[in-house]
Amino acid sequence: MPQGKRALPPVCPEQVLQGLSEDEDVRAMLRGSRFCKIRSPTWQKERLYRLQEDGLSVWFQRRIPRAPSQHIFFVQHIEAIREGHQSEGLRHFGGAFEPARCLTIAFKGRRKNLDLVAPTAEEAQRWVRGLGKLRARLDAMSQRERLDHWIHSYLHRADSNRDSKMSFKEIKSLLRMVNVDMNDMYAYRLFKECDHSKNERLEGPEIEEFLRRLLKRPELEEIFHRYSGEDRVLSAPELLEFLEDQGEPKATLAHAQQLIHTYELNETAKQHELMTLDGFMMYLLSPEGAALDSAHTRVFQDMDQPLAHYFISSSHNTYLTDSQIGGPSSTEAYVRAFAQGCRCVELDCWEGPGGEPVIYHGHTFTSKILFRDVIQAVREHAFTVSPYPVVLSLENHCGLEQQAAMARHLHTILGDMLVTQTLDPQNPEELPSPERLKGRVLVKGKKLPATRSENGRILSEREEEDEEEEEEEEVGAVEQRRRAKQISPELSALAVYCCAARLQTLRPPPVPPQPCQVSSLSERKAKKLIREAGNSFVRHNARHLTRVYPLGLRMNSANYSPQEMWNSGCQLVALNFQTPGYEMDLNAGRFLVNGQCGYILKPVCLRSPNTTFDPECPGPPRTTLTIQVLTAQQLPKLNAEKPNSIVDPLVRIEIHGVPADCARKETNYVLNNGFNPRWGQTLQFQLRVPELALVRFVVEDYDATSPNDFVGQFTLPLSSLKQGYRHIHLLSKDGASLSPATLFVHICIRG
Repeated sequence: MPQGKRALPPVCPEQVLQGLSEDEDVRAMLRGSRFCKIRSPTWQKERLYRLQEDGLSVWFQRRIPRAPSQHIFFVQHIEAIREGHQSEGLRHFGGAFEPARCLTIAFKGRRKNLDLVAPTAEEAQRWVRGLGKLRARLDAMSQRERLDHWIHSYLHRADSNRDSKMSFKEIKSLLRMVNVDMNDMYAYRLFKECDHSKNERLEGPEIEEFLRRLLKRPELEEIFHRYSGEDRVLSAPELLEFLEDQGEPKATLAHAQQLIHTYELNETAKQHELMTLDGFMMYLLSPEGAALDSAHTRVFQDMDQPLAHYFISSSHNTYLTDSQIGGPSSTEAYVRAFAQGCRCVELDCWEGPGGEPVIYHGHTFTSKILFRDVIQAVREHAFTVSPYPVVLSLENHCGLEQQAAMARHLHTILGDMLVTQTLDPQNPEELPSPERLKGRVLVKGKKLPATRSENGRILSEREEEDEEEEEEEEVGAVEQRRRAKQISPELSALAVYCCAARLQTLRPPPVPPQPCQVSSLSERKAKKLIREAGNSFVRHNARHLTRVYPLGLRMNSANYSPQEMWNSGCQLVALNFQTPGYEMDLNAGRFLVNGQCGYILKPVCLRSPNTTFDPECPGPPRTTLTIQVLTAQQLPKLNAEKPNSIVDPLVRIEIHGVPADCARKETNYVLNNGFNPRWGQTLQFQLRVPELALVRFVVEDYDATSPNDFVGQFTLPLSSLKQGYRHIHLLSKDGASLSPATLFVHICIRG
């Protein structure tokens, strides 16, 4: 390096690669490796993959060069790393390669798996171990460390001539990269104030000073100084006062002292039980300072009640990765659903060649997968995220022989996981609890009655929507439908606690239906019952499981709002998990809490058999929610390839609950600032049934001539929303973290 020049603050060793810069696996990844990328029996191409110096992203080669953002993937977007032939792609197309050389990188959201074959087993292991270490390091980073890393990585990109100094032109480029269009005069004044060497270049400490000024949080400083007084540090009693004003349930002096020891960075301050502004920011940016109650991120609800007392995360057409007309079917779709906490998956079963049933969307161009392969995926992945029971919702279009084959596969592959008989002989019809069914798989299907026809088989009834669709089928499908309307005794025997039955009426019959009977309703039928039956439907759902599924007319696999169904106590509200949108945001928000285990205990008003609750007539308002939207931090650029493209952000807050509570209000937009926009606007909501309400925070890029563009969102139950000054950690459209992007708000709940 030329004399007199000082390097920019290094990114790797001090940030993500802290403690890993000398690691042999990570060093090998930084050098890069040539992998064979596998897509099909004929598409198998050699590609170079190399860890970037930021330690957060991997660059990869493409046959046709594209925009820079299309040549990387981020470590934080990795869902899992699998060794050997542990993906659908490698099982089908990787047989020629020894498993020790194979690995699969599975991503969060909709991105396809990356199936790779390394030149040697040792090189494959280096990447498996190295990515594992990077993911662990990333998980351990605080929000402040992520922010520091984020700004330093942009700093290195903005240093266009790599001279380790920053000209004003490069500083302006940096500002555009981080999504802020700062007034030239103000930016230059800030630049000059930091240019102590008076040479029109910032270097070393001058750059650090510029970044400190850029990252200042005046709103946090004002709050800090309000409690700290003239000495500009918080004592433990002063921090306790702040915690009490926040409404923290465990606000004690001991807790305040513990927070200082956890988040304070200055050792001298820590020894004197004092918190500086930096420590205060560290605390407010941590999970303990977030809007989501950290106590609710673990399983905290009673898991010993009957299954009908829980909302259960449920998927429709689980096998699809795209639309239900011509999209591919894949066992990987089941793996992804389980990774998102899904506990009820759907299997559309049809006659296949060679006596083997297949799964696909019947009478369409969707591809087919073997039933037995799906059951194998259930065995391997159903309980990786949640220990609580999984329901296999069978839509059976098979004849008797292949139904028997389905039953055989369920027995042989699942073994003791499969529930084949009642757990309590004294109460065989009563639904057991999630706790009692841990690690078990339930089959939802048709059940033969006690009195049978001569051959022991009866005709089954289709789900309401299927009957409507069947009228439009061609004559060629009649024979397959006839065979599918028979029930195999072997398959019938597996419907123990989830016996499919049509919901004929909500009027109390002479003999009440057994709790193990499950009704499946199209969204249209469910809405009709909610509208016309009201409280009777709620009472039915207090004792029985009800599954709701999207209309068959939704050809592009669009979703409906699940909130309306939850309002009436429907447990298995099935959505197309492969289709992002606000509906899946609501589903993710509903099941965000209770350890993301896929089971949420319903409110008391939806569990009592004699409840008088009707979601259409909920009574007067009893809770006031007031949210002051203060600022946002480091919002992502929507078009990374256009340096001058800067967002004009606005914040919308939505309430999703009973119809009378549903509302949305938004702030004004801030022109050309996605880096640190300020609003200071207050939005207020009146709620009648707060225990059912979800709160969705949405950030959009305002556009006067076309619909606003989505920037990020976060959804959570009102009952898990903490009061006081809180950060909202934003998520992308497919649920991935947008760290370090946050909203800063003040929340007040009264009533």
